[in-house]
Amino acid sequence: MKTEPLNVDALIIGAGIAGLQTALDLAEMGFRVAIVEKQPSIGGKMIGLSKVFPTLDCASCITTPKMAACAHHPNIITLTYSELEALEQNDKGFAAKISRKPRYVDQDICTGCRQCEYVCPVDLPHEFEGNLGVRRAIYMPFATAIPQIAVRDKDNCLGSAPCQLACPAGVDAKGFTALIASGDNKGALELIRKAIPFAGVCGRVCTHPCETSCHRGTVDEPIAIRSLKRFVADYEIKEGREKAIPINITKESKVAIIGSGPAGLACAYDLAKMGYPITVFEALSEAGGLLRYGIPEYRLPKNILDNEISYIEELGVDIKRNTRIESIEELFNQGYEAMFIASGAGVSQRLGIPNENTTGITDALGFLSKVNSGDKVTLGKRVLVIGGGNAAIDAARVAKRLGAEDVSIVYRRSRQEMPAMEEEIEQAEQERIGIRHLAAPINVLTNNGTLNGMRFIEMELGEPDESGRRIPIPVEGSEFNIAADNIILAIGQNVEKSGITSVIKATQKGTLSVDPITQQTNIQGVFAGGDVATGPATVISAIKAGRDAAISINRYLRGMDLQEGRSTETEQLTDLPKVESESKARIAMPMLNAEERSQSFSEVEIGFDEQAARKEADRCLSCLCGNCERVCPTNAIQFSQEPKELIIKTNSVVVATGFEQTPMNAKHEYNAETVPNVISSLQMERLLAPNGPYGRVLRPSDGKIPESIAYVQCAGSRDKSIGVPYCSRVCCMYAIKQTMLLSGALPLADITIYFMDIRAFGKGYEEFYQNSKAMGIEFVKGKVARILEGEDQSPIVRVELIEENSTVVERQHDLVVLSLGMLPGWHPNGTGVLKENTDGFIYTPHPKIAPTVTSREGIFVAGTSAGPKDIVDSIVEAGSAAMEVSTYLKKLYKAHPESEELITV
Repeated sequence: MKTEPLNVDALIIGAGIAGLQTALDLAEMGFRVAIVEKQPSIGGKMIGLSKVFPTLDCASCITTPKMAACAHHPNIITLTYSELEALEQNDKGFAAKISRKPRYVDQDICTGCRQCEYVCPVDLPHEFEGNLGVRRAIYMPFATAIPQIAVRDKDNCLGSAPCQLACPAGVDAKGFTALIASGDNKGALELIRKAIPFAGVCGRVCTHPCETSCHRGTVDEPIAIRSLKRFVADYEIKEGREKAIPINITKESKVAIIGSGPAGLACAYDLAKMGYPITVFEALSEAGGLLRYGIPEYRLPKNILDNEISYIEELGVDIKRNTRIESIEELFNQGYEAMFIASGAGVSQRLGIPNENTTGITDALGFLSKVNSGDKVTLGKRVLVIGGGNAAIDAARVAKRLGAEDVSIVYRRSRQEMPAMEEEIEQAEQERIGIRHLAAPINVLTNNGTLNGMRFIEMELGEPDESGRRIPIPVEGSEFNIAADNIILAIGQNVEKSGITSVIKATQKGTLSVDPITQQTNIQGVFAGGDVATGPATVISAIKAGRDAAISINRYLRGMDLQEGRSTETEQLTDLPKVESESKARIAMPMLNAEERSQSFSEVEIGFDEQAARKEADRCLSCLCGNCERVCPTNAIQFSQEPKELIIKTNSVVVATGFEQTPMNAKHEYNAETVPNVISSLQMERLLAPNGPYGRVLRPSDGKIPESIAYVQCAGSRDKSIGVPYCSRVCCMYAIKQTMLLSGALPLADITIYFMDIRAFGKGYEEFYQNSKAMGIEFVKGKVARILEGEDQSPIVRVELIEENSTVVERQHDLVVLSLGMLPGWHPNGTGVLKENTDGFIYTPHPKIAPTVTSREGIFVAGTSAGPKDIVDSIVEAGSAAMEVSTYLKKLYKAHPESEELITV
């Protein structure tokens, strides 16, 4: 996803110690800097070290303050989990294309509490710990990571259960089902309310796509997820619901919601939880929209709806009834900074056939609204309902309850294409409501102006249309009549034209045109969703629209990108593991018998008792996870995030990408992949660190405290056979430092360094070396030929002793550490903008007098990107790089003042 270019004075590639120091120096000079780091946290390799040589100061104590300073400096922008994809130069400077990987966590609301990490069941090798420790599939990179934001390892994550992925509103069905099975009904309801406020409503009228995707269905029958949702809502009412605690208003921006149907109330609910002052405007005398006026009492009792609307109001949402809004501008003038239009689609469609306006013909929405409002409605004995959706089924069943003797539904497609829920169709048939398929009305029959019936023509199905349903085609000469005293049309609804909707751009279908991801209309600050934007749809899809709008409104009011990390596509699970489970029958929903229910408006479905609910919940396979979403207190987990692209325009670039370590298996003779307890020098750094993977120095294979430790020098450099002919300079000092620390941590251990020669570069390093010998470290001059596995998983080092006539000896140690070399960390990714030296490091034409100047004007280098060096040299060169950049920019801005105006913000 592309965003507007970011303009800076200098771009730093890499956030190790060299990159951090360069950025800080430039920022203190007043330049605007962007740091791009491919890891989830800044800090580079140094933050993982134990101590630094020769002073033995704490590496973390040096690095962490610089990390924090960069993260909070007003002139520094830090982009983690990001990589340079391309770098182009033109007469206005450089354009860097940056790829930002998704964390699958909302960075704006993640608090770094790590609750997600604590409940994740997946253990994986921890890269920061040199793969010695474990991390979770969702994790914090390390304790002092900056930023303190979790990262989800999507490739190794169990992910959400298919039922949750199928739910448009993202309700954690697996989670609340598990809580019901354990007897925690209150916890189950609280979990549902993390996503939606309508457990009782959706537990009755939802089309339950979650059950269609339920993996239990591959064994026997899906879990009765909808019925379990209803159970916990009813349980709360039965036990006595406590009044909801009002949410503190923490934000000043007022938001208006127009319409109190499921979309409007869902949006209000989510925004209220974010701390916004919310006002819902409802034109009618009662809130609820089609939930109240369009769904019959026998499916959704009004006390259930009233209870859940009251809960929303108790949280602090203000619902103004009998208040019709005709002007968006009026709301803006009243101080509302954003609004969500959720006024529904309340105008019924017409057939467009002769005599359609005859008395006795009504639309389903108007008919149901009158009945639900308590108005007296009189019907004849014979009632026809035209349509195949839930509204048609509802209208027919209500007509039956009002006393009609002969009620029939006529639908122009086959039963397979009927959009009504299968259980609703079956219940209608049980109540002796006839359903005639493949017939379409062509004329209303009258006798002296009085409704007499309807004329139809038979249909046959052709090719599928946009909805995937096959197109009905009239069969010539197949006309027939059906007598009727009343006809109810249930063929869809349109959006009412009003003062509000008339100023919003509309689609060809007459619905409001909105962005499919953000719900934003053509007017800034105005969003819309639910039936007003999609046309008649399901309750759960309307709730999703409200939730999506709440996210967008929050981002809009905070000046954030509305689309970042969001998508219209839902994650799909295609390779679920095959489940072997004992077949268990699905618990049937207890119901009133057909004769009894067709004569009253009593609720048809009686509901589960606790025993039945727990038994049904216990059928859940717990097929996937979703634990992180369930426990996240801020709802920050976002499995739908996608990679995004960012363009950074800059006048200078500093490459500070650090180094990579020679692979452990570079020298096959050392058998590092097969012999236990052979580790790298960076792994030993983590063992020595106070916050390391084990908390002390232990053998990785068995947790034994090592009594004999050996170092093998030049294990990844000074060796043409592995393509690393150069000396990495710092390996000797790293090894000596570690042996001195080991002497303190394991005072009884024997420690040996196998070396060919010791290179102690720099002030104080020779003294450092001599001190280590004085501490009892054994230095053996020899070339290690092979490492073998000995008894008790202890490695055997075969070494040719140089000072003893090339005698070959074998010595066994508990632990062997390979001093691996440094490889270039700079990967140009096809940019081809920099010249490299023969070893692959960045070429610097004058390494003695200008070690940070590269072959390309405007591009500089700091740290080990130009060659192996220690931390002190890296920090010194970072200061040099900052001065070179400063000098370059000042000359550039003096020669081209327009460049400074373009970049500096």
